[in-house]
Amino acid sequence: MKKRYSGFLTTVLACFLFCFSGLSFEANAQKKKSKTKDGTTATSDKGSIEAALNEAYTKYKDLKEGKNADYIPELAKVPSEQFAIVIVTTDGQVFSKGDIDALFSIQSISKVITLARNIEDHGAQAIQDKIGVDPTGEKFNSAVIVENKKGKEINPLVNAGAIASTSMIKGKDYNEKWNTIMQVHNDFAGRQLAVNDPVYKSEAATNQHNQALASLMNSFERMYFDPPQSVDIYTKQCAINVNTKDLAQMAATFANGGTNPVTKKKVVSPQTVAHTLPVMATCGLYDDSGIWFYNVGLPAKSGVGGGIIAVVPGQYGIAAFSPRLDEAGNSVRAQKAITDIVNKLNLNPYLVQPK
Repeated sequence: MKKRYSGFLTTVLACFLFCFSGLSFEANAQKKKSKTKDGTTATSDKGSIEAALNEAYTKYKDLKEGKNADYIPELAKVPSEQFAIVIVTTDGQVFSKGDIDALFSIQSISKVITLARNIEDHGAQAIQDKIGVDPTGEKFNSAVIVENKKGKEINPLVNAGAIASTSMIKGKDYNEKWNTIMQVHNDFAGRQLAVNDPVYKSEAATNQHNQALASLMNSFERMYFDPPQSVDIYTKQCAINVNTKDLAQMAATFANGGTNPVTKKKVVSPQTVAHTLPVMATCGLYDDSGIWFYNVGLPAKSGVGGGIIAVVPGQYGIAAFSPRLDEAGNSVRAQKAITDIVNKLNLNPYLVQPK
């Protein structure tokens, strides 16, 4: 009887210790992790984010690889040494380093904002049917792919598809369409933005190739508004001035299911975000989209102005800016900085440790 009673006490004590240690482990884990609004787990605290950001900035601030885009004359004038990194969390915290107030033109990053507005207004299927969502395997400004596919099965992040996407924006005339585009960019950024007029004029004077793409798309009945006016709206859209915090807030709005985490304004629906991010993942960094996704695992979009945004769904928007580009048209320092931050904070969703 004594042995059985002793065994019972031992079992109870063991269970107590096991449960206590489990609770202690869970409490410690909660110190390092916090739940985001959608129930996913953010794996980095404030100190970790700041450390990763500072480390990446220090590591690459003196890197001089690449060169400014010069086929748009005004972009060649942007100071090459400018460099900034910003992270915005889905609960509205902002972490920044470098030239965060430096203004530059958004360029092709605007394509995902316009795409999101179109998905919201027309539905995901309309984009798939009227433009396409497939990587082209050709240069971002290719006319060959338009000819071969008769304007079909491209995507809204290459120039021909982006011009068609601009033409789809709701509005009965040029002004209504432009006002819609400007407003959605403002909402994503959380402030009133403005067009960089010298960049717009510089691009408008040298956009003959885009005019040709629009005419070719129109020949296949894949334009949905006057082609010359659509090209001009698209050109002005690419010349919107932003800083790196604006871009990070745009990325964080995608990360937060379409609601700006700083202003709390719902910009687009979670369903719209769910259809926008895959296009970014497959087509976001021009010819190197596959290389980026292979190494980083996050939806992203670059622009030849030097900016890159990356989205960690449910957790962060990350943006980096540096004007020096590689041969594909992507900022060298921005790519490297974001990649290091993702690795440091274990943000690649495909890097899963076995249980």
